[in-house]
Amino acid sequence: MGRTVPTFTQVIQKEIESWSKFRRGLRKEDQELFDEMFRAPRIHLAASTYTMRVIPFESIAMAIMLEQRKEIVELKKRLEELEEAEHRG
Repeated sequence: MGRTVPTFTQVIQKEIESWSKFRRGLRKEDQELFDEMFRAPRIHLAASTYTMRVIPFESIAMAIMLEQRKEIVELKKRLEELEEAEHRG
């Protein structure tokens, strides 16, 4: 009999569970940020499933970095808009 390949959702859950002691050691506000970070891989399930890296955490980390990069770009854009508005007004 062949082994059943876990879904990437299951892989993410297993990875989260493997970090549970680390999470427990964090302050409450950091636990919330930790949980938020691990929402990013769920957003990019299709890409992670498509690549299916040998080390699944690579896909998880890439999804987290991608979401953080998107947030940085959005914040830079908003900051530029505020600076332009201040300069005009």
